[in-house]
Amino acid sequence: MLEKIDTPLSDCFLLKPLIFKDARGIFFESFNQARFEAVTGLSVNFVQDNQSVSSYGVLRGLHFQTGASAQAKLVRVARGKVLDIVVDLRKESETFGQHFSVVLDDQEHIQLFVPRGFAHGFITLSETSVFAYKCDNYYDMASEGGIRFDDATLRLDWHLPTEVITISEKDRQLPSFKEVIS
Repeated sequence: MLEKIDTPLSDCFLLKPLIFKDARGIFFESFNQARFEAVTGLSVNFVQDNQSVSSYGVLRGLHFQTGASAQAKLVRVARGKVLDIVVDLRKESETFGQHFSVVLDDQEHIQLFVPRGFAHGFITLSETSVFAYKCDNYYDMASEGGIRFDDATLRLDWHLPTEVITISEKDRQLPSFKEVIS
């Protein structure tokens, strides 16, 4: 059993797995192609799995790939808790320029489907996090892009004060939302 939960952003949704609990712990399917297709109506060919380990306050993003290398992602937290944020960059979309955030953790095991054409980022809210995601296209350095985490137009709430956020120098140098869409 898998439940699809729509978000306010077009084509972006959450997936809630059926979790089996007993004295030994829990079990759930983190991905089943047939169930994914039946519940979402999408046939997505995931070709690459990625995983990162981060400590409290580490922010990764906002990232995306462009053109033929654009990626859809199915993201989840295997351990810990993160705030995940997506921004719709598709100019033809009715939700263009809007963003959505959700807390993902290792208790509910909810996953977020991020369509192609979205920027994506997350920040670790627990002591550590293990963040895992499937991509429907291979990473291509020449096609990567991003938006500053503290963009003045988007005004994203990362749930932590700026002084405790750890972000790479590369991500600090990302352009603004207005620069990306122009």
